[in-house]
Amino acid sequence: MKDKKLWFSMLLVGMSLGTAWAIRGQFGHEQGAAWAGAIGSLSILLVAKREDWLSKAFSVTLAGAVGWGLGGMMSYGMVVGYGRANDFINVFYGLSMLFVIGGLYGFIGGGFFGFALLNPKKTKVEWPRLIVEMVVSGLIFYFFMIEQFGWNMTPPRAEHWAICFGLAVALSTHLIRNKQYAPLRVAVFASLGGGFGFAFGNFLHVLGRVSEIDFNFWNVMEYSLGFFGGLGMSYGAFTATWETNEEEELGNTELLSLLGVSLLIPFIVWQQSFTSDRIGSMLEKVNFSNLSLGVNITLWFSLVLILAFSVLSYRRIKALNSGKFPYAEIKIFFVGLFAIYIVFSWLITGAFLSTYRIEQYLYLVNFVVIVLLINRAAVSFDNSNTNQLSMINVKSWFYGLIGVTILIALLAVVAINTHGELDHSQKRFGKVETSVKSE
Repeated sequence: MKDKKLWFSMLLVGMSLGTAWAIRGQFGHEQGAAWAGAIGSLSILLVAKREDWLSKAFSVTLAGAVGWGLGGMMSYGMVVGYGRANDFINVFYGLSMLFVIGGLYGFIGGGFFGFALLNPKKTKVEWPRLIVEMVVSGLIFYFFMIEQFGWNMTPPRAEHWAICFGLAVALSTHLIRNKQYAPLRVAVFASLGGGFGFAFGNFLHVLGRVSEIDFNFWNVMEYSLGFFGGLGMSYGAFTATWETNEEEELGNTELLSLLGVSLLIPFIVWQQSFTSDRIGSMLEKVNFSNLSLGVNITLWFSLVLILAFSVLSYRRIKALNSGKFPYAEIKIFFVGLFAIYIVFSWLITGAFLSTYRIEQYLYLVNFVVIVLLINRAAVSFDNSNTNQLSMINVKSWFYGLIGVTILIALLAVVAINTHGELDHSQKRFGKVETSVKSE
């Protein structure tokens, strides 16, 4: 019974992060990934229903958002092209490198989320030191791996994956040194989930193109990364042992974090994505007659939506005058943040005027299912195990990595036997054929 509850709870988190990551496909980069990471982090808190976690919901959510967002600097368009090749070496390489990229997304995102859940009165939670260590490590690893050794993954694209690799090394080193094994467990499982999800998603993307079904299979790949990343992050969080956090008064940290999640991240997405040229091009595609009017309405409506949500959320939380946030308030915030992301996607794609992007309405289906079922989710935490090292099973993780590698090889074999030469394919080893969609 406990296993069924656990898997049901994980499924809802996977659907939340999967849907949000698919929406992120319209916006991309760090800010789009951060918004998706915030939704995934909030879904874990709502499923867990721990009062001590809800009392720091906004700071934990912001940490998760920043962690997942950092991976947004990585380019993967060329790597997806490798997965569309017609020989085993290039396809296996492409899927494996997507496993690395997705794994880095999950490791940093899950690690930041778990680090924010720690009780600062029982262990050292030194954000400034962690950030300095990660920045230095990221620069050092990039310099040696790329500039000195030339270990390029995606030439001629930016090799920022090496920076993220350095960030992950510093994060894991910091957690191990301070014996903070719970967030390390979250990071590892989020990494395995996100990595497998990205590789498997590219496999589905290739099969979808071969099928010639008129659907956005690139978005299927993005959903897969978020879905499996959410499964991994939630499993790590729900099966770890956590110290209970003491209730504190409502402080500036939570209020500022609330503004970071509800205002700063959405505003950056708006500023970077809602440009007059992009909106005008979308309106032309859906045959909207008055382009000037349509552009102005879209720009101002989306901006006012952000401001209204942020102000209302801030006023509601501050009016509580308590560090104990009711479950209902956090759910309202989750629903609002999630709904606005869907509305933004509809606005930027024109889905509110035309049905040419059918996947846009599947976001709504997922959203409704999640909102209706999330109250039924329940997780039982086992805090009786005082042996923190028991959360770290390197041998099992290594076998898991070997198993995923074998599975990726099998996916590569299946993929190359389903098609000949595909458009937008790339060869890392051999002649480069054509260009690929930019990320």
